Amino acid sequence: MTKTTKKKAVPLREDPIRHIVWKGDRLDVIDQRLLPRQVRYVSCRTAKEVARATSDMVLRGAPLIGCAAAYGMALAARRGRLKDVVAAEPVLRRARPTAVNLMHALDLMLAVAKTGPEAALPERMDAAAVKYFQDDLASNLRMAELGAALLDPGSRVITYCNAGALATAGIGTAVGMIRAGYLAGKVSHVYPCETRPYLQGSRLTLWELMQAGIPATLITDNMAAHLMKTRTIDAVIVGSDRIAANADVCNKIGTYGLAILAKHHGIPFYVVAPSTTVDFSTPSGDRIPIEERSILEVVEVFGAQ
Repeated sequence: MTKTTKKKAVPLREDPIRHIVWKGDRLDVIDQRLLPRQVRYVSCRTAKEVARATSDMVLRGAPLIGCAAAYGMALAARRGRLKDVVAAEPVLRRARPTAVNLMHALDLMLAVAKTGPEAALPERMDAAAVKYFQDDLASNLRMAELGAALLDPGSRVITYCNAGALATAGIGTAVGMIRAGYLAGKVSHVYPCETRPYLQGSRLTLWELMQAGIPATLITDNMAAHLMKTRTIDAVIVGSDRIAANADVCNKIGTYGLAILAKHHGIPFYVVAPSTTVDFSTPSGDRIPIEERSILEVVEVFGAQ
């Protein structure tokens, strides 16, 4: 187990991580593959580069993927030609198949592109992308406040994968709820699972919690059951990539097992996600397309076997 160092908690409305920065002519994003050892930005100047950054896991997290796609469409509109925007849409759509926020953002931005004169296309798309980002940030704050109200004072919670600032426009979904809970005295300690195979829990979530000054202890994925049995765990809090019409939740592989453990031990299991993550066109979880990724994410860590 690895504990965070103690530091002053960051106020809820302050994002300690500038992980995505819109420059008008480019989108700068932290390369999450290098965290926590190195903080380096990747600049995307075209929709194709945004799509590559998304598929290569430079950026990840369903809400953030949607925000990046909106900015990618704005980049495609910079020459003021509708045909460029239309051509960029399928390129971005293929980047990640599971995160429905991506599809939502593209549908919205394409509709904006087709509404109004072509001469004003760049300004219209820029404004729409910025609004999409700001709307996600506002929903993060609202979910954090609503979610924190569900917790008992001094709760000890488990979280899985990364549903924090690095996965959204701002403070995160699951981690946003945790941050709000900690500031309100509702959360006393967090146990992020390492989250194999890509280690988003140990590389990203623990790092975020440390940046926010929240007491946390990293646990391996197979320690969760033992922790639930031998210590008081008051809640499990996760995010989601897509929620089907029947409320089936799709999230990082391993979430299902954690949910079963929580049910067995009588622990509340909370899924924190914006409305853009709900896909009413998909009747159940069995119909959600599941992304199959490279075996290298299992056999390699930071590029080394």
